[in-house]
Amino acid sequence: MAAFRSILIVDDEASIRHVLSLVLKDKGYEVRAVENGEEALKELSARPYDVVVSDVRMPKVDGMTLLKTAVSLWPDITFLVMSAYGTADQALEVVAAGAFDYIQKPFKPEEVVLVLRKAEERLRLLQENRRLKAKHGGSEPLRHLLGQSESLKSIHKQIQKVAPVATTVLISGESGTGKELVARAIHELSPRATMGFVTVNCGAIPAGLIESELFGHARGAFTDARTAKRGLLAEADAGTVFLDEIGELPHASQVKLLRFLQEGEIRPVGDNKAEKVDVRVVAASLRDLSKMVERGEFREDLYFRLNVLTLRIPPLRERKEDISLLAMSFIQRFNRELNREKPVTHIGPDAMALMTAYAWPGNVRELENAMERAVLLCEGETLLPESLPEKLWAAKSEPLLSAQGVPLVPQPQAVNFSLKRAMHQLEETFIRAALRQTKGNRTRAAELLEISHRALLYKLKDYGIDADAEGETPTGG
Repeated sequence: MAAFRSILIVDDEASIRHVLSLVLKDKGYEVRAVENGEEALKELSARPYDVVVSDVRMPKVDGMTLLKTAVSLWPDITFLVMSAYGTADQALEVVAAGAFDYIQKPFKPEEVVLVLRKAEERLRLLQENRRLKAKHGGSEPLRHLLGQSESLKSIHKQIQKVAPVATTVLISGESGTGKELVARAIHELSPRATMGFVTVNCGAIPAGLIESELFGHARGAFTDARTAKRGLLAEADAGTVFLDEIGELPHASQVKLLRFLQEGEIRPVGDNKAEKVDVRVVAASLRDLSKMVERGEFREDLYFRLNVLTLRIPPLRERKEDISLLAMSFIQRFNRELNREKPVTHIGPDAMALMTAYAWPGNVRELENAMERAVLLCEGETLLPESLPEKLWAAKSEPLLSAQGVPLVPQPQAVNFSLKRAMHQLEETFIRAALRQTKGNRTRAAELLEISHRALLYKLKDYGIDADAEGETPTGG
């Protein structure tokens, strides 16, 4: 049984209205046909329709105006646009405005039926996704995007707004801001949530292999191609593909990707046959693609095709009010993963002041690594400054004061009077001595120092100590 019941056809050509009405009624749909946008608005104001199939160019009220009004009146309506004068830009415009699909005239009536079947499957998945979200509290896909800042709340709203729309999304942001988490949330909140989510790191695949990875290859397409291979775009059929670091895509691959986005077809390397694939593309880049276009490093037409909807993920330094929430979330996770007998339950005010003052150039990923180290080194239930990486102290250019006005972190001019600095120097001396005693054996050195092997590795990294070089230094000095 069809998921849709009622369809409103809007076209100023009587022959189009007549043929579509006959075909759709024969398929079991309830059909009403009108000749212009003004009549369609009257119909939509009087009653809801499941689907509107409308021409673009019409007298009185055109298709774009009708589309925007219909979506505002009935947000869940499925809108199909028809046009004999359409362009790729117009197709993008109508999809971005809320249309499900764009049909180029002339067409066979069966094409409209096929699009309706796809739309019905989308509706089924969307309803199932809503059911799952209601079961899990409504915002489960956003659970990993923690924060209470206004900028993050805005990102949540944008994700929820763009997720149901089957258009391309471009995510921009610095390394470590969580671009893949945003892409996954878009997928999980979309009608494709039950289908595959495929991640492709365009910067990690050698230039000579990227086309084969994305589009697949035929048997014998090149040396060592002993069997045919299905590409990642085909693997993501009916789902979402996340193209991370899209700016690293070679020019030749950019051309093929653009063709895929325009035509919805892939052609494996060395194959003469094209294959239709229904994939939503979410792309991300830490580089400014618009500047790359200006320098001739990225195709302008591909940039505009990708840049239909853009989400900018702010760096952590722009949302410092989120640091404490994120840090505690990481601490709770590493308490479990590191099997601490006495979990870290609090962040001391001195440590929190340091974390808030630091710029976090590596963003959330750097904070995560710092919390893993801190949970490993922390000796009590409260995280103190000495468990944090020393670069957090060094990055503070002014005295960090407590509520009583006492400096919390030793400044360069006071280095000779700092007990913390002296303890670190003593710690470094003991580590070097232990490594010399054990001839660079890290496990035995950790036993001598009465710390874990993992803690020793962190300290070696912090102090910049080469264990092998220390082991070769004569113990006599």
